Amino acid sequence: MSDSTRDVASEWAREDVSALQARGLRRGLEPLDSAQGPVVTMGGETLVNFSSNDYLGLAASSAVRAAAVAAVERYGVGTGASRLVVGDTLAHHRLEARLAAFERAEAVLLFNSGYAANTGILPALVGPGDAVFSDALNHASLVDGCRLSRAKVIVYPHADVEALAGALASTTARRKLVVTDTVFSMDGDVAPLRAIVEACEAHGAALMVDEAHATGVLGARGAGLCEELGLESRVALRMGTLSKALGGQGAYVATSRVVVDLLTSRARPFIFSTALPAALCVAAEVAVDAVEKDVELRERLWRNIRRFAEGLRGLGLRAEARSAVFPVILGEPGRALDAARRLREAGVLVKAIRPPTVPEGTSRLRFCLSAGHTLGHVDLALEALRHVGVHDRGTSW
Repeated sequence: MSDSTRDVASEWAREDVSALQARGLRRGLEPLDSAQGPVVTMGGETLVNFSSNDYLGLAASSAVRAAAVAAVERYGVGTGASRLVVGDTLAHHRLEARLAAFERAEAVLLFNSGYAANTGILPALVGPGDAVFSDALNHASLVDGCRLSRAKVIVYPHADVEALAGALASTTARRKLVVTDTVFSMDGDVAPLRAIVEACEAHGAALMVDEAHATGVLGARGAGLCEELGLESRVALRMGTLSKALGGQGAYVATSRVVVDLLTSRARPFIFSTALPAALCVAAEVAVDAVEKDVELRERLWRNIRRFAEGLRGLGLRAEARSAVFPVILGEPGRALDAARRLREAGVLVKAIRPPTVPEGTSRLRFCLSAGHTLGHVDLALEALRHVGVHDRGTSW
């Protein structure tokens, strides 16, 4: 008698999990016992959290929580359908209008996540006969969006505008679309955006940027790198998330009204997903207000960023205060896992990041700073790193 399909799949899984374990790449879940924040409890331990993208500490903000609770009373929990059926609410439209004003864009369209946005937008804009030009270190969601588009994908070396311009000049594609992160999520460096815009304009290409790790962090009002450089009107599409500095869940694209009209009819993750809960939309409105109006939030974040960068340099590591993300590259997965374990023993939670999230040979600790951290928290992390001794391992990024 043949094995059941369950047994066959389980055997496949055992083989692959064993291979991952041998390479130090097996992953597992570890739930928090507390709300998200600069200090969390996990497995009964109280830890200072340096692994969260909650850059402004808004995930547990009392004002944001109160707005969500009140919205649940009005709208309930789930939306019941996609927005094109009966999942649309006034809360979705109010948030889109608020985000359009925040981004200084003609229109905004919400998605359920940054991954859904990037894998929906790209195939809606380009396809066979077209070309997409993607930075080598773009987020996986952009990589997958490029693949799903079925356009020709040209990967240019990280932040190499000269190589990008050469590739743009040599293509005969019908449509040319350049995609890049503005702040790269694993390295924390910033794209040479002004030069990329100029290359796109010189070669008739459209530009889409992922501002996920820049929204709330960069710009005078916190609207990201495009705002900081005054390039909002020269970038065709700006994707931002509600789930990082804004402390909630979901994503959006800021663009022209006609592009939103196209995405509404063609972006599959938008069309075929149940809509975001209205309560999350209401909470996000309050978070956008906080980002734009509470300048002290970003001031505290940047105080912490500068303190951490200075401390890393004191440990002999190269560090620049460019964003809220700081990698400490240790090379092999085992070294990163060991360092993360030893930091946790010192009360510091920073998860090891390993392939395929980062390239082979670049396993790392990825520190994320928050406005919620005190200077004492930052100094604790630096002292723990000193004690672990990563400064003696030839670490660089």
